[in-house]
Amino acid sequence: MTKDFSLQHIIKEPKIKSDKSPVLIMLHGYGSDENDLISFAGELPDDLFIISAKAPYSMQPYGNAWYEIHWDNNDGKFSDDVQAITSRETIRDFIDEVIKNYPVDAKNVNLLGFSQGSILSYAVALSYPEKIKNVVALSGYVNQGILKEGYEKNDFSGLDFYCSHGSVDQVIPVDWARKTKPFLDNLGIKNSYSEFPVGHGVAPQNFFELKEWLKTRI
Repeated sequence: MTKDFSLQHIIKEPKIKSDKSPVLIMLHGYGSDENDLISFAGELPDDLFIISAKAPYSMQPYGNAWYEIHWDNNDGKFSDDVQAITSRETIRDFIDEVIKNYPVDAKNVNLLGFSQGSILSYAVALSYPEKIKNVVALSGYVNQGILKEGYEKNDFSGLDFYCSHGSVDQVIPVDWARKTKPFLDNLGIKNSYSEFPVGHGVAPQNFFELKEWLKTRI
């Protein structure tokens, strides 16, 4: 990582290169790292400049997180929302750094997040919709506690979401994810929502669907 970047990351340059490539920024889940999601980068559209970012909080004995999760909490506040908001702002800054340092199109910035990375993708896009074109949100949900104050007054006309969840997800209840579509619909945001008969993961048919969705929008 150079001093120009706020997040460590790895890149996969597009097979079809241009001066301003559409960019896909990947945000991994809790306890993982930047090597996770990039493993299927080769299956995504050839013109995408793909960047997989590493979450800032180190875990023991390995892995990283965008914010701490308190598994033993009794009042329902499992997420460290203060850390999550800090990560939201860090990702916002990282997007600006990516645009400055790589040959990517500032008007074609896309996010793909899984689990905690998906939750942060929602937060960044809803708080700063002018920075994002498309969001692929896998196995996550909208945590309204980490959205920027006044977000509902933003212009969401250029934003589009692909949301999916496992119907037997044992980590993030599917009921949480099912609230996403009505929430986005209420804000007038273009979106689609799919469920697949899996747990906390991405089924092959889910990946195929998100790939086709992304291909028609970048």
